[in-house]
Amino acid sequence: MHKRTLIRASAALALAIAAPAFAQGSGYPEKPIRIVVPYPPGGFNDTLARTVGAKLQAAWGQSVVVDNKPGGATVIGLDAAAKAPADGYTLVVVPFSFAVNPSIFAKLPYDPQKDFTPITLAATTANLLVVPASSPFNSMKDLLAHAKAKPGSLSYASTGTGSSNHLSMEKFKQMAGVDITHVPYKGSAPAVTDLIGGQVQVMFDNISNVLPHVKSGKLKALAVTTPARSPLTPEVPTVTEAGVTGYDVAVWFGIAAPGGTPKPIVDKLNAEIVKILHMPDVKEKFAAQGVDAIGSTAEQFQAHLQAQRTMWAKVVKDAGVTPE
Repeated sequence: MHKRTLIRASAALALAIAAPAFAQGSGYPEKPIRIVVPYPPGGFNDTLARTVGAKLQAAWGQSVVVDNKPGGATVIGLDAAAKAPADGYTLVVVPFSFAVNPSIFAKLPYDPQKDFTPITLAATTANLLVVPASSPFNSMKDLLAHAKAKPGSLSYASTGTGSSNHLSMEKFKQMAGVDITHVPYKGSAPAVTDLIGGQVQVMFDNISNVLPHVKSGKLKALAVTTPARSPLTPEVPTVTEAGVTGYDVAVWFGIAAPGGTPKPIVDKLNAEIVKILHMPDVKEKFAAQGVDAIGSTAEQFQAHLQAQRTMWAKVVKDAGVTPE
C-alpha cells in the first residue's frame, strides 16, 4: 500500500508540474493581445501588424490591438515590448534595424538576444536605387561614373541611422568604392519628397515606398538590391547586373515576443501566424506592395537574426556609423 501511495503521489506531482505548461498553450489566448510596432502608422511594419492582428482576432475570437511606439531608431518600441510580461499577450514587429542597432549603440536598454523570443520571419522585400526624374543619371553606371569622378559631390537620403536604406547605401559605397554623403530623415515620406525635389540626389528605399513615384514618372529606378529582379519592376536590373557584383540586400520583417515566453505559446503563435502568412489573400496583398510573405519556424528566424547581426556589424564598423 505504501508503494502504491508513493506512485500515486509521484503521478499527482508530475501532473501538477505539467499542468501550468499545458494550460499556457491550451488555454491561450484568454484576453486581448497587443502587437507593438516601433514605427508610426503607415509603412509595411504597420501593415504587417494590422494584417496579422486582424486574422488572429478572426481565428481566436480575442481582440488584437496594434500599438505604434515610434522613436529612438526603433529602440523605444522594442524596449516597451522587451519589458512586457512574457505571457504571449504582447508581440512586437521586429524590423531590419533590430539586428543592426547592437552594432551602432554602445548601450541598449534591452538585450537583443535574451529579452526577445523569435516567433517567425514574416516577410522580405527589396530596396530600389532611385534618383529624381530630372537627374542626369539614367543608369547605375552613370551614377557610379559621376561619384568616382567627383567624390562627395552627391548626397543620399535615408530614413535614419541604421535603417535598411542607410545601410543599403553604405554597403553599396563600400563595394563600389564611392563616396556619397548621408542625409538622414525621420521617415520615408519626407526623404522621398526631398529626393523628388532634388535636395538630395539618390536613395535606396523599400520598393513599396517608391514604386508609385517611379510609375508616375517622378523618380527613375536604376537598380534593385536583391539577387533577382523584382516582378514589380522586371525592367530594372539588379545591382549586381548593373556593375557591383555580389551585392545582395533584402529588407525583412519579423515577429517576436518578450524573452521567456513559454514554448507552448510560441509554438501556437508560430503555427497560426505562419498559416496566416500563407493565406492567398495575404500573399496577394503583400505581393502588390513588392513584399514576399515568408512564415519561417522560430528556429529559422533565430538563425536569420544571428546571420544579419554578423553581416551588418562589419558594414557598420567599416563605415564608422555612429548614433545620430
